Amino acid sequence: MGNLIRRTAALYRHSRASGNPEFFHWIPAFAGMTKEALSLLLVVLALSPALAVSQTYSGGRHVEPAYEGWRQNADGSFSFIFGYMNENWDQPVEVPVGADNGFAPGEADRGQPTHFLPRRNRFTFAVPVPADWGERELVWTLNSPNGEQRRAYATLDPDYIIDNVVIASETGSLGAGSSSPESRANTKPSIEVLEGSVRTVRLGEALELLTRVEDDGIPEPDVEPPASEEELQERMLEAPTRVTVDKVNGLFLSWNKYRGEGEVRFDPPLPKPWEDTRTSANSPWGALWVPPPVPEDGIYRVRAVFDRPGEYVLWARADDGGLYNDAYVTVRVTE
Repeated sequence: MGNLIRRTAALYRHSRASGNPEFFHWIPAFAGMTKEALSLLLVVLALSPALAVSQTYSGGRHVEPAYEGWRQNADGSFSFIFGYMNENWDQPVEVPVGADNGFAPGEADRGQPTHFLPRRNRFTFAVPVPADWGERELVWTLNSPNGEQRRAYATLDPDYIIDNVVIASETGSLGAGSSSPESRANTKPSIEVLEGSVRTVRLGEALELLTRVEDDGIPEPDVEPPASEEELQERMLEAPTRVTVDKVNGLFLSWNKYRGEGEVRFDPPLPKPWEDTRTSANSPWGALWVPPPVPEDGIYRVRAVFDRPGEYVLWARADDGGLYNDAYVTVRVTE
């Protein structure tokens, strides 16, 4: 909660300085609040049924780019970490790189997705900036197909520094503001896509993706399958244990389209990397989700089928619940 308050305050300061209408139109009332009052307000908003109902859209909504924070790299440079919130529950959104999906100043293409999965996707990609970045601002502008424009503003403000505990906390592996010796010792899974990062496949043929994933076993999976129908019903009726997002710990691999004009179907279906809180949604944020078995040899075998020719970027995320690691494959689909 303390981290959320600091970020809200930082965004408020930015709104006053820039006149950003996306946030400024409702945030001025926070200006005179004490830390304790703001904490209470955030809890009330998180629990508000009316707010929850107002966000249950299946399609037609916009995508909100999100600046998650920054980390310093070993060579002294920095990485700005971005994610997004697709307001739709079911509909992905496609926005090609360019005037509608670009960064400034400098190159518009900074490795951002053009295929936006539903709902909240945190810590999706990193943009490196030099060690002498200073007080400059990097802006990601996103114009959704419904005509709404949103921007995310990245700076080296100390309020936005992130580490592994922040990541685990904000994705729901840990309770807000909590940690343990085990969680602090966690390292991200290793991920390796075998047979190369550039592939070619003919339209209609399946592309086999072999992905080796290894992990340190931290955090331990914290959910077992229901032992009976009665236990299943009890779990389904349990009230949420946190006012923040809650995630099941356990190793999994997810493949998704990152860029490309056509549709991609993955077989077998894999867990979602986005916060789908619905029961039985095959998402670590779902109430009854159970981590899938890990292959004995550590190699996940997935087939991808494309519905039209072109160039695609596929995104693999290995996630142990607390931390993640990503890999990408560029696929040229020919006639």
